Amino acid sequence: MKKLITICLLTLFWACSDKALDLSGEITIKPSDYVKAFAPIKGNYLATDADFIKKADTIEIGLKALQQFMPDSAVQEMVKNEEKEAIYPVGVIEKETEKYFLLLVKSKKTAKLFVHVTDQKLNYLGLKELLNNENKDAYARSVSINKEPTFVISKETYTKDKELKFSRSGWIFNAGAGFMIVVNDSNETPENNEIINPLDTLPSLAKLSGDYLKNEKNFISIRDGKDAKTYLFFIHFEKNNADCIGELKGTLTLSSPTAGQFTQNGDPCIIDFSFSGNSVSLKEQGTCGNHRGIKCLFDDSFTRKKPSKSKKKHK
Repeated sequence: MKKLITICLLTLFWACSDKALDLSGEITIKPSDYVKAFAPIKGNYLATDADFIKKADTIEIGLKALQQFMPDSAVQEMVKNEEKEAIYPVGVIEKETEKYFLLLVKSKKTAKLFVHVTDQKLNYLGLKELLNNENKDAYARSVSINKEPTFVISKETYTKDKELKFSRSGWIFNAGAGFMIVVNDSNETPENNEIINPLDTLPSLAKLSGDYLKNEKNFISIRDGKDAKTYLFFIHFEKNNADCIGELKGTLTLSSPTAGQFTQNGDPCIIDFSFSGNSVSLKEQGTCGNHRGIKCLFDDSFTRKKPSKSKKKHK
C-alpha cells in the first residue's frame, strides 16, 4: 500500500513539473520559465532562408510575455502586426555574461528570425534580425552561429557562367556598443553591395539620437550611449563620385549640450561634433587617414531625418 502511495505521489509530482508553461503574458513569467521555453543550442548552428521556419518550436509566445523582457521599441521592431503575426521560440545560446534567444516571428506570408540578447538576469541588451523570407531575388541566404557566438549572415548566388557570387557579414555583440561587424567579405562589385549600418537597430531615444543625412551614401547615425553625455555614432560618406570614401564607428562625448568630440586611445583621429537645431556638423582635428581616403576629410554637415510616426508615438 505504501509503495502504491509513493508511486501516486511521484506521478503527481512529475505531472506538475511537466505542466505546460503559460507564455501568454497574462501572468508574470519567471525568468527561469522563459529560458525553459527555448531549446539549448550547443555548438555551431546553421539556418537558411529555406528551412529556418521549421526550426522553431510549436509553442507560441504572447506579445505581453515578450514585453516582460523587452522594451516597447524592440517589440515594435520585431512585431509589425500584432493581430497577424505569432512569435515562437527557436533556441537559446547561454554564455557567461549573456544569453542569446533566437525568436521566429511569423504570419501567413512572412517570417523573420531574430536574436534577442539579455544579461544573466534577462535584462534587455540588444536585438538583431538575422533572416527573413521576404527577399525575392536569386540569392540564397543563411546565418551560421559559432560558439563565441559570431553571427555570420551570408547571401550567395550563381551567375549564368556558374560563378559563385557572395557577400558575408560577421557580427558579434558588444555590451558597450551593441552588435558590431567583425567580418565583411564579398566578391561582388561595390555597386551591388549595400552599406551596412551597425547601429541601425540600437535605441535612439536620447535628445541628439537619430539619423542625420544628405543621402543614402552620406550620413551619420547617432544612438544612445551608456549615459547622458555619451553617444554611439556611425559615419559613412562618399565624395568625388565615390573616389574618396570614409567610414568610422565610435563614441562621442559631450562637452556641452551642443558640442562633443570623438577621441580614442591609440587612434590619432579626433573629430569635433557641433549640434544646432536639426543638424550636426563634423570637423576633423586629428589625423583620420585610417578611416578615410587621402583626398577627403570628416568635415561636413548633415540634416536630421524625421523619425517615423511609430517612434514618435513611442517617445
